[in-house]
Amino acid sequence: MSSTQSENGTAPNGQASTGRDLAHAALEAAKAKAKERGTSPGYRRRAVGGGGQNPRRRRWSGPGADARDPQPLGQLVSRLMRDRGWNESVTTARVFAQWARLVGEDVAEHAQPIVLKDGELTVRASSTAWATQLRLLQGKLLHKIAAGVGNGVVKRMRIQGPTAPSWRKGPRHVPGRGPRDTYG
Repeated sequence: MSSTQSENGTAPNGQASTGRDLAHAALEAAKAKAKERGTSPGYRRRAVGGGGQNPRRRRWSGPGADARDPQPLGQLVSRLMRDRGWNESVTTARVFAQWARLVGEDVAEHAQPIVLKDGELTVRASSTAWATQLRLLQGKLLHKIAAGVGNGVVKRMRIQGPTAPSWRKGPRHVPGRGPRDTYG
């Protein structure tokens, strides 16, 4: 019995023992027994042969989510991309692969993405008229791309017209404006 309880089950002040007093007495008895064993209360002694399991090891996952539970494939791939640093190259590939869906079929017929670097997308138009049209639609196209692949992937666009023909033929070249008398 503890010092706060008398032999007849009453507290030292003469009143009957309450649940709190009984719980306190049980705790004190457990602490005394653990002290006799030489261990801390709440821990079991491990088996000497080593055949027993660790008492602190969980044997089942329980009702909550756990790292050992099956994971959705998309979540595993996202974690793999983040760990390996592939996020930027994957988002760049998404812009190029989904170009027609992002900007629309009519724009995609006349404009092709060339390079996406540091948030700047370089687009080549099929004609100078389409290059001008794309410059006018640039704000709307940026919003469509942001809605499709994520905000901040493409921050600005650089629109290029078609490339001019090169007059440089062969291994030797003479500096100048090129042939002028052939058109007149």
